[in-house]
Amino acid sequence: MRPDLASLALFVRVAETKSITRAAGASHIALAAASRRIAQLEDQLGVELLYRSAKGVELTPAGQALLFHARQVLARVDEMRAEISDYSHGLKGMVRIQANASALAQYLPADLASFADAHPGIKLSLGEERSGAIVQSLQSGATDIGIVMEGAETAGIQLFDYRADVLCAVVPRKHPVRGRSVAFSKLLDHDFVGLESDTVISQLLLAHAQKEDRPLRLRVQVKSFDVVAKLIQAGLGIGVLPEAAARAFAAPMGLRLVALTDPWARRGMFVAVRQLDALPAPARLLVEHLAQRVKA
Repeated sequence: MRPDLASLALFVRVAETKSITRAAGASHIALAAASRRIAQLEDQLGVELLYRSAKGVELTPAGQALLFHARQVLARVDEMRAEISDYSHGLKGMVRIQANASALAQYLPADLASFADAHPGIKLSLGEERSGAIVQSLQSGATDIGIVMEGAETAGIQLFDYRADVLCAVVPRKHPVRGRSVAFSKLLDHDFVGLESDTVISQLLLAHAQKEDRPLRLRVQVKSFDVVAKLIQAGLGIGVLPEAAARAFAAPMGLRLVALTDPWARRGMFVAVRQLDALPAPARLLVEHLAQRVKA
């Protein structure tokens, strides 16, 4: 027999209260019934889960392992109940979507808002991930739709044109890099503030520095666009970020945006799916909506 959800919930309460008596009260069952459920759980799993004493109970190593998995199982059940209950309130479907930071900082929020207005019965579950992780989620079935950048490894994934992402140099207002545009090679004499090395932007900059046979002088690497901007403002270096995202904080932070003349600075964004025909109808509607967006 497999452990039932009620027994797992009781076990979690026992672990949290360190008492079968208190857990029984919180679960609104008799102490004898609670003790019997825990004993049956141990019998089903073939291990001792609790050290029992007059002062209460402590988890055995096996009990610690079960606590971790029981919490995950119960959390997923709660998610399932919440999602299914939405259907009783008129929900017509749910679409799971993951997007990279560039899309979320620029175009995707407005595009999802217009889709939600047109299809109020479809619920969107949105998460932020790097392009590589999004591809993995698509391949595993963990998400329905992804927004990925040009340059990401997308073998076995269907891609649909979405938007254009234009990179620019971000420098302090009084930085010696002058003019409205500059070639990337002219920036390589300066220190850089960059994103983490597994981002598409970082990999792109490193590849083009290597083509110039020059080092990319990364002084610091951080996780997000806004932290890159704050460190540039502090004088730790210059950076390369998506222009539409950088414009949101450039003026208030005293930063200048300098266009890159390199052709590779204009990159494509794609709507990515594992197999369009296999998607539920609500997800196909969202793919169609996003793929119709005009490239910036």
